[in-house]
Amino acid sequence: MQSLYRPAASDPEGALVLLHGRGADERDLFPLLDMLDPERRLVGATARGPLSLPPGGAHWYAVRRVGYPDPETFHSTYPQLAGWLDGMLAEHGIPPERTVLGGFSQGSVMAYALGLGARRPRPAGILALSGFIPEVEGFQFDFGNAEGLPVAIGHGTHDPVISVEFGRDARDRLTEAGAVVTYRESPMPHTIDPAFMRELPGWLGDAIASAAAERPAQSVE
Repeated sequence: MQSLYRPAASDPEGALVLLHGRGADERDLFPLLDMLDPERRLVGATARGPLSLPPGGAHWYAVRRVGYPDPETFHSTYPQLAGWLDGMLAEHGIPPERTVLGGFSQGSVMAYALGLGARRPRPAGILALSGFIPEVEGFQFDFGNAEGLPVAIGHGTHDPVISVEFGRDARDRLTEAGAVVTYRESPMPHTIDPAFMRELPGWLGDAIASAAAERPAQSVE
């Protein structure tokens, strides 16, 4: 899988993985790594969706209906992404529980799936920008794994691509599951709010610190 890496300044305290939206690629969110982790405490990585679909660019799944990824394409790319993530973390000696998974639009859908999918390891946190928790035939979530999990959700109230109702639904479902949800709505379309971005470095640092405090025995090797 095509990907980009940004090394930590010294021994990494964890990892930050960002996944792009529909029609973009691994370069799209790469600049956000330094914005979110300016001290470079974490290994940063972005990956390219393996599908090439109209109208162009890279994709994680085919869109038939918002909220419901096409099962065939989702089930073909999800194991590829999970395998890349697991291999990347192993290569850098970083445990999954010290990893924050994030993304924009389709990328946030995949971050939810990786972070809360059945039989997947629990991450340090999930960052979901302008996305939704997907409903896919044959794919199961383990919301029991969300207890105490830091989740940051940002969504535009004027989003014409993925309605803000999807962000609110994710907020409500994850709050009910016991996640520690930071939720922000912005009067914006399908984009990332710079004001929310300024909040997120603090949230990210807290998520990594909390994961380290809860699981000190599983240190980076």
